[in-house]
Amino acid sequence: MPELPEVETVRRGLEPAMAGKRIVRAVQKRPDLRFPLPERFAERLTGRQVMHLGRRAKYLLIHLDGAEVLLAHLGMSGRYTIWPPEGASISPGDFALEGTPAGPDGSGAHDHIILDMEDGTRIVYSDHRRFGYMDLIAEEELPASKHLAGLGPEPLGNDFNAEMLAQKLRGKKTPLKAALLDQRVVAGLGNIYVCEALYRAGLSPRRLAGSITRQDGKPTERMERLVGAVRGVITEAIEAGGSTLRDYAHTDGTLGYFQHRFSVYDREGEPCSREGCGGRVQRVVQSGRSSFFCGACQR
Repeated sequence: MPELPEVETVRRGLEPAMAGKRIVRAVQKRPDLRFPLPERFAERLTGRQVMHLGRRAKYLLIHLDGAEVLLAHLGMSGRYTIWPPEGASISPGDFALEGTPAGPDGSGAHDHIILDMEDGTRIVYSDHRRFGYMDLIAEEELPASKHLAGLGPEPLGNDFNAEMLAQKLRGKKTPLKAALLDQRVVAGLGNIYVCEALYRAGLSPRRLAGSITRQDGKPTERMERLVGAVRGVITEAIEAGGSTLRDYAHTDGTLGYFQHRFSVYDREGEPCSREGCGGRVQRVVQSGRSSFFCGACQR
């Protein structure tokens, strides 16, 4: 499933194609994705101007005029493709498909939502597994919506720090990895980047979450390392355009390449890359998800 860096990459790709422009035609080819689409979904999008694009955790937020927000989740296989107007001059920052015609007719079996912008750009949302979903929410109701209410701080925000995380994890008997995947603790982290951050911090995914917090709730040195590792991994992954494993791709059809920097994820049996370690990457299943780590240097 796309994690925070992949969703942020999609946001950055869509922004120049959508921000400040009007949706002159919206087409929905089915009544639902993972969940039913809002009533009169296409009708309510047609004619709306896109004010700006945001992101919260793994949610894409398309702010529309009229103080309403199109909230979208990519699910397992959702993706957006931008098709520029015929004859458009494409620059590298446009995140568009160079040399394409005016755009596909959207007749693909897995093309579910089509947005035609006023400048002739066409944006197609495809999702062959249909685990993604969309909603239209009044802007003032967004923080308290069922999608965003209760989410923890963003891992790159000022509210994510060792003191905050220490308070969240204080006394927790759950494995450290499971605690970090709890979206109420920190929003947007997923399996891949938690594995990588724990490796960088030298912490085992099986360690009890509360063991890196002092009894008085203050952070330990291990906690400080973990926060720095989370920030570093997420920042680098965004710069690399995310990680491409199966279904994820940029809005221009190219692939993210952070997977080439994985230290442990999906590297079971390979030698640990930490100099002088001598261990090998192991895989265990925790709460139905694979955890990759080096049993020699992650404690």
